[in-house]
Amino acid sequence: MRKISLSIFLSMLIACNSTPKKTNKPLYTIVIHGGAGTIKKENLTPKKETAYKTTLEKALRIGNDHLKNGGTAVETVELVIKTLEDSPLFNAGKGAVFNNLGFQEMDASIMDGSNLSSGAIAGVTNLKNPIEGARIVKDSTKHVLLYGKRGQEFCINKGATYADSSYFYTKYRWKQYQRALKKDTITLDHTVDKTLKKFGTVGCAVLDTYGNLAAGTSTGGLTNKKYGRIGDSPIIGAGTYANNASCAVSCTGTGEFFIRGTIARDIAALMEFKGLNLQEANKETLEKLNILKGRGGFIAVDKKGNYSMLFNTRGMFRGIANSKGQFTTAMYK
Repeated sequence: MRKISLSIFLSMLIACNSTPKKTNKPLYTIVIHGGAGTIKKENLTPKKETAYKTTLEKALRIGNDHLKNGGTAVETVELVIKTLEDSPLFNAGKGAVFNNLGFQEMDASIMDGSNLSSGAIAGVTNLKNPIEGARIVKDSTKHVLLYGKRGQEFCINKGATYADSSYFYTKYRWKQYQRALKKDTITLDHTVDKTLKKFGTVGCAVLDTYGNLAAGTSTGGLTNKKYGRIGDSPIIGAGTYANNASCAVSCTGTGEFFIRGTIARDIAALMEFKGLNLQEANKETLEKLNILKGRGGFIAVDKKGNYSMLFNTRGMFRGIANSKGQFTTAMYK
């Protein structure tokens, strides 16, 4: 038997003990958006830029921490969107725009990619967090979409938080509404200042540590909108979609074009039926949106944790965090 010196044996032992152990750290990814539009650095004051950055980071951190601690994709989507809805900076929840009659009509949806269960609400006026109502519809009914007063009452009876109309009033939104009334226009964008136009819909797409996908979207719609108009945000397949077989998607922009193009579902369908990867599917769908002359963008994440955040405007409020340690927010192109 070959003899091994003590020094060689010790060096072998140290090398063995210092070899990194293989880890099977669960993957997770979260992407968020707060609207796309004419977002340029020269049009944002340092104070306003900081406010957007701080709120995006807060929402992203809440989602990241929840996923890191074993939270599910659906739970994370709801938590993150609630955080964005509670900010007056975005056109959702607290910051929702006024309709033609001078009050808010809000829409939201959420979808679980593990079983395709979905919930949405549209035209609600007094839900503090519309995404909460969408989650209730998903979990507590056999339906997908509830509308208006009766849908709102159902959600409140099931535990959704009620908010008086005064909660949704902001001086900035009221002035915006007055300008639209004076010009008799339906505003597809809302302005942060006189030169900054954007779509303020908020959204989130998630891959959790269990390998499940989910997505959600929430909006106040269009300033001075009439006739009970509903956009793409509460429409599964248009503004929101999630399927473990492909990806999770949330959209922002001119809703009518996203409905006509079934934009959210198209991204997933290109992956499922054409075999494209996430980036390829997003690029092809953005080209379709361009052909339709629609403006806006979308965020998406797939079952491998890959993500995409594409838009055809000057900017999109957005952010990404994942299990690899990435944590980034952005606004400009």
